[in-house]
Amino acid sequence: MRRRFHLTASPNPIATHNLPFFITPPGETDVLYNITLVFVIGAIVMTGVIFLTIHSLPERMAHKSRKIQMDLIAVLCLLALLLHLHVLWLAALILAFIDIPDFLTPVNRIASSVEAMAGQETADSLPADHSEPVPSKPLAVEQSRQDRKGTAHA
Repeated sequence: MRRRFHLTASPNPIATHNLPFFITPPGETDVLYNITLVFVIGAIVMTGVIFLTIHSLPERMAHKSRKIQMDLIAVLCLLALLLHLHVLWLAALILAFIDIPDFLTPVNRIASSVEAMAGQETADSLPADHSEPVPSKPLAVEQSRQDRKGTAHA
């Protein structure tokens, strides 16, 4: 003979009468479960937001200070995120703090000054119409050199 058990809304007479608040009677909604579910989902989302915020910190720092190496820092941050190599993130953070000097601008200025002293024209200063010959300026440069020599000996 099989016995069938039915869930009743009344507690077992042997059970204590001072049940804690989180014990849910049969057929009712478990409030503690729903609160815990919302808390865990919120904690997971907030952990992800905090992780991604910290992870993009070097890139945001380089963007604010207009660093030359901003693209390199962005690539390092992305690789660190995808490959889980924290040393790449650390390298990006160090690069975000370091100012790499601009070596190219002074070299370009020196080259353009030397070209101007030699009387050569750069590609920027050439006229759009190449049918007329561009007069060269070596005489003016020679004249200014002779003037400097003359004032140095006087």
